[in-house]
Amino acid sequence: MSGQRYQAVVVGAGLVGTATALALGRQGLRVALVERQPPAVPGEAWDTRIYAISPAHQRFLERVGAWQRMDAGRVQPVFRMDVAGDAGGVLRLDAYEAGVSHLAAIVESGRLQHALWRAIEDEDNVVRHCPAAIDSIAREGALIRLALADGTLLETELLVGADGAASRVREWAGLASTLTPYGQSGVVANFECERPHRGTAFQWFAGGDILAWLPLRGHTIPHGLPPSRAQEPVVYRSTPEGHREPPSGGNRMSMVWSTRTAHADELVALDPQALADAVRAAGHDRLGALRLLTPAAAFPLRLIRVETPVAPGVALVGDAAHGVHPLAGQGVNLGFGDAEALADVLARHRRTPGDLRVLQAYARQRAEPVQRMQALTHGLHHLFAAEHAGWLRNAGMSLVDRVPPLKAALVREAMA
Repeated sequence: MSGQRYQAVVVGAGLVGTATALALGRQGLRVALVERQPPAVPGEAWDTRIYAISPAHQRFLERVGAWQRMDAGRVQPVFRMDVAGDAGGVLRLDAYEAGVSHLAAIVESGRLQHALWRAIEDEDNVVRHCPAAIDSIAREGALIRLALADGTLLETELLVGADGAASRVREWAGLASTLTPYGQSGVVANFECERPHRGTAFQWFAGGDILAWLPLRGHTIPHGLPPSRAQEPVVYRSTPEGHREPPSGGNRMSMVWSTRTAHADELVALDPQALADAVRAAGHDRLGALRLLTPAAAFPLRLIRVETPVAPGVALVGDAAHGVHPLAGQGVNLGFGDAEALADVLARHRRTPGDLRVLQAYARQRAEPVQRMQALTHGLHHLFAAEHAGWLRNAGMSLVDRVPPLKAALVREAMA
């Protein structure tokens, strides 16, 4: 019995899976997207899952037609990042000094997911099977057949696993992975702040913990205008000391506190005022009094390494292909990089999307950026978790802060 035939079937319609399906469809491939549940339509409440989208991947999302559908009133540019060590080390990355418009754009997961879903509704080359559960996956010659719970049969030359860290596609394809727990959890919550953040992101390394505050929009822009049109002009002001300060920005921020799992559980159990006070103290009162906007939640932190993200007729993207510590906020950007690279490779080999030699070109293209980011985040985690060498890591931060070309290089790396 034959099924519906596609050139690619993407399993998993999270941010990266939906972006992958869109990118492949835009290249002219006939694509099916399989997902258990459609994304919820976001309400006015703030989402606790926040992402810092790099300018390069913002442009990718524009090309696939999603970024234009974002509500600009909920997109916050990051103009500056202040990083503090645990023994006086400091590092400031500044968009103005680097000659760029912004370092990243802070968005809520649910709103970006909704924008991607709206874009895919208008993509004729992508057929959505949602809600849909997969009963079985089998290989038949050069094709892979998926049987869905409702009896639908899908046949494809390429199966794309975008189904997360516990990927069923990865397991079915026999692609080996290694999971390394950090013994930590990430606690997330959103707060209203007494003082404006001025589009600044803050990060503190202390006692093995990593605390990040990401700026959120604190005012309303007319609904429906895309970020490219509605974003406020970037007007820096001069301070009496001669420094350049970014615009005042809003008074809301999102917190990610990477800490020992036991401490994370304690933080989540605190009442709203006690949690706000604890976060304020850990952030050295940088934004004044805090008021909790969303309940705190925690998730385990782990490193996931996959020996190769490809097999005959199979490619992995996003968390199915790799996992990194969230201290650099680059996990979703790595996933969007996967989506873009896979689409670019298949555009040149449209007639043979499942050929292993074609997919190995994708794997080679992604190997270096993924390994580099995993090494960076893993190394920083262990460096700041170590009880000794505090003078070295803090001196290193301050040294980088005093070398403008090196700081500019860091900015360019973060924006890629």
